[in-house]
Amino acid sequence: MKDFNKFELGNIKLLSGKILKSAKLVYKTYGTLNKKKSNVVILPTFYTGTHVRNEGFIGKNRALNPNKYFIISINMFGNGLSSSPSNSKKNQQGSKFPTVTLWDNINCQHKLITEKLKIKTIALVTGWSMAGCQSYQWAAQYPEMVKSILPFCASSKTSIHNHVFLEGVKSALTADKNWNGGNYKKQPIAGLKAFGRVYAGWAFSQDFYRKKLYKKIGYKDVESLLKDWENDHAKNWDANDLLHKLKTWQLNDISKGPIYKNNYIKALKSIRAKTILMPCNQDLYFRTEDNQIEQQYISRSKFKPIDSSFGHCAANPGNDKNFQDKLDKNIKDLLN
Repeated sequence: MKDFNKFELGNIKLLSGKILKSAKLVYKTYGTLNKKKSNVVILPTFYTGTHVRNEGFIGKNRALNPNKYFIISINMFGNGLSSSPSNSKKNQQGSKFPTVTLWDNINCQHKLITEKLKIKTIALVTGWSMAGCQSYQWAAQYPEMVKSILPFCASSKTSIHNHVFLEGVKSALTADKNWNGGNYKKQPIAGLKAFGRVYAGWAFSQDFYRKKLYKKIGYKDVESLLKDWENDHAKNWDANDLLHKLKTWQLNDISKGPIYKNNYIKALKSIRAKTILMPCNQDLYFRTEDNQIEQQYISRSKFKPIDSSFGHCAANPGNDKNFQDKLDKNIKDLLN
């Protein structure tokens, strides 16, 4: 028996106007909802993550303590658990799967929270990377519901440079002769391995490699790290799932949709939640400067950047104790 819950949404009209058929969200909860239903924390998933990877942010000795909070970890569309190219019915399988935005993700998460779980108030939405992008989206899309957000190593709109970085890893995957426009008969393994190998140059900072910090996380040399990244992507991920979520990431912009109609500043100004923005100064694609711009327009926000040679992967549980400690302190500040 699988250790998670499933919410059946039926057919969902997407922001694009297309229909996501028989949509489902997979989620897991930790802790107990209090009588006032005031202790809710939403923890969406990041790019190559599921609710299982999110468990690294949760613990009885952590700020996200299941003895105090009711934590809902929701799997993003396209991650292989919630509706994805790899698990949909034939007419929406693989390359036929419709483009899903973060607006669509949060629209459906909202249905889960309000219709299934009967929750009206969210104490905190937080997360790493694409999960952090979803925290901004929650705060802009449902400003009356969300009391606080803490996006770390994330942004409210994907920058042009971030978009270009993603084009690079995408091109490495789609160059595989077995890719066939997403209509492959077997996984494009060479492309998946190339994707992982290229990505490893972006996930960590230049300092990480210069200081040989890969040895601190169990790799004897750089080649060992690269092979591990190759194998992780080749063994654990469907190519269409990876590229579908990559498209969702590229389209990230909290002003898209019927509420703000591409007025980005208006969307930022609409966020009522207490906000702590926590970039890593050595992150190579979610840049500190982007968060500085956001902070000018989010009224109840604090800007708390952190240095880490681990770069974007500073936030990966177990990599950087200092990052983890600062993250927990910031979460406690918001929840208290």
